[in-house]
Amino acid sequence: SSGINAEWPLRPGYKEKHVGGVTLKDVESQLWVTEFAKFLKKSGKLSLPKWHDIAKTATFKELPPQDQDWYYIRAAALLRRVYLRQGVGCGALRKIYGGRINRGSAPSHHKPASASVIRTALRGLEEMKLITKHPDGGRMITTAGRRDADRIASQVMSSRS
Repeated sequence: SSGINAEWPLRPGYKEKHVGGVTLKDVESQLWVTEFAKFLKKSGKLSLPKWHDIAKTATFKELPPQDQDWYYIRAAALLRRVYLRQGVGCGALRKIYGGRINRGSAPSHHKPASASVIRTALRGLEEMKLITKHPDGGRMITTAGRRDADRIASQVMSSRS
């Protein structure tokens, strides 16, 4: 029970008579992120940093990710966040992907995620022309990025229905 409704990949509250095409907002996030990560890996345009196999995603983590494709998954998740909230920056994304640090007998505290992982993934997505810098700071999605995201969303929708 992973929490994914495999029979129907629509987000809750989706209207039956939806006007227009399928967008990223219409499918479940986990399904979309895994499919877009496969798309990023297959395209070969997102270059992996040389430290991707030894890096942790945050200082509070004890081990690096066990999935070999974790960098593509993180990049896809970052693109989804930028799609949903234009102008989001590295600091806000660090807070979103942060978590709780175990301090032993002392109370736990929130720690932000690794800025290097987020920054290099955003730069890679910029090189692919999927996102660009926002005039007021942060990042925004390009028309090509929106087109690719919505195309993958429609593929997820058609494969699950």
